[in-house]
Amino acid sequence: MTALLRSRYAVGIGFLVAAVLLFAVAPALLTTFRLGLLGKYLCYAMVAVGIGLAWGRGGMLTLGQGVFFGIGAYLMAMHLKLADAGPGGVPDFMALISSDGVPGWWEPFRSGAVTIVAILVLPTLLATLLGLATFRRRVRGAYFAILSQALAAAFAILLIGNPTATGGSTGLNNFKGFFGFSLRDPANRQMLYFIAAGVLLLMVFVAWRLMVSRFGELLVACRDAEERVRFLGYDPATIKTVAFAVAGMMAGIGGALFVPIVGIVSPNDVGVVPSIGLLIGVAIGGRTTLAGPVLGAVAVAWAETTLSEQFPSGWTYAQGLLFMLVVAFLPGGLASLVSWRRRRSDSADPPAGEDPEPAPAEVLTPAEGRTT
Repeated sequence: MTALLRSRYAVGIGFLVAAVLLFAVAPALLTTFRLGLLGKYLCYAMVAVGIGLAWGRGGMLTLGQGVFFGIGAYLMAMHLKLADAGPGGVPDFMALISSDGVPGWWEPFRSGAVTIVAILVLPTLLATLLGLATFRRRVRGAYFAILSQALAAAFAILLIGNPTATGGSTGLNNFKGFFGFSLRDPANRQMLYFIAAGVLLLMVFVAWRLMVSRFGELLVACRDAEERVRFLGYDPATIKTVAFAVAGMMAGIGGALFVPIVGIVSPNDVGVVPSIGLLIGVAIGGRTTLAGPVLGAVAVAWAETTLSEQFPSGWTYAQGLLFMLVVAFLPGGLASLVSWRRRRSDSADPPAGEDPEPAPAEVLTPAEGRTT
């Protein structure tokens, strides 16, 4: 069996195992409340899939994915509030704050179809414009990270400064329905979990197809040798922009599903801190792998919920310490342990009937032996 067939076989088995765990095991073992928490974690994992594609494969350190997550979340929240208010009605928080009625730019989102299209298009369009504006000017590395982080901070400030349209620092909450289904019905909440699980698996499949395609090879080449890619006649700005736009769309979808599952969205969910938290999850899981970002995001979100219940003031320090340990001693993330164990096993077990060849001695000068 060739390496390609083995890889595809392993990916297929992984998808099958993930589907069984998400659609059969989790609903059978978890209560409605815990299943809702898992659905929330899956929304974070959707953002992590895009970060793994943009950062892990493309080398774009994205510290502002909360912007795209927030756009999708607020668009969905606007539609749900308008749907709860009824035809021509005014959302409850607007009636309390102002008597000016519904802003004109809210009105299109009374339509569910318009809302779905906007959730898919607007984060993708913003990511495309931002990518073209930065990558064509060859902005990368720490400069791109700072720019994306500043965008997340500005977005959170914009939301807080417009309470009549966005709910301000309180955000939007108290949703009653979801496209005609009551959110108070446990069966409908379980349906939302299944939707989130299915969408996440679809995103992972899309990311896998992109990674193994010609585009994925070019994306990795842009990460490792951008000037050489440009010399060969390809446009690294276009390649990186496509990956960044796909990551933005995934974040927007994750934000849109986050709202009905959790029941609230506020600037605290879309600013700099949650954006960095998502990045930490991807780094811990393994940013260059397929499943690492998903598992890392879910594990960090679960740990945050669990530890915050017991040590409310200690989780931030634990998160920072974990991130430093991984960066210092395991830069490939926890997923790199699997490949390290596989390489060690392969080197320890030579083919049957063959004697292992001694490795050639390597002579390193002091400069070559040092690591910087």
